[in-house]
Amino acid sequence: MAEILQKGEKAPSFKLYATPDQKLALDELKGKNVILAFYPADWSPVCSDQMALYNEMREFFAKLNAQVIGISVDSKWCHLAFGDNRKIKFPLLADFEPKGQVSKLYGAYNEAEGQSRRALFVIDAEGVVQWSYLAPDGINPGADGIVEALEKIGNDK
Repeated sequence: MAEILQKGEKAPSFKLYATPDQKLALDELKGKNVILAFYPADWSPVCSDQMALYNEMREFFAKLNAQVIGISVDSKWCHLAFGDNRKIKFPLLADFEPKGQVSKLYGAYNEAEGQSRRALFVIDAEGVVQWSYLAPDGINPGADGIVEALEKIGNDK
């Protein structure tokens, strides 16, 4: 398995579907800190809990100039249904076709399972990875590492 991107590496740019008819590019978020949360699949219990936690923390993240983005290989239609059902208020991006292309760029793709691994990245306003974490399968990584990384970015300025 590839190693995930590490601190100090430039975050690869991408453009993926955020809704059935609109794409979101990482470059559109320049000037903001970005939290990329790669996850295996919509509807799984751990993924649902993880995305719900980040949804609850949106306002806190915003105070740290950060936008959270969820990414999995599920389709834009699956994300739409999942987001509506769970009332997710941040973009869920479909790394659907070519399958896992963005996950692979970040070292977060699980070839054996055909899905993203549970990997987190905090990217600063200049597009550089400031923190990354690969969670063990089936474990919700929570938000402590994200918060610490964002606060460190804020303190370094």
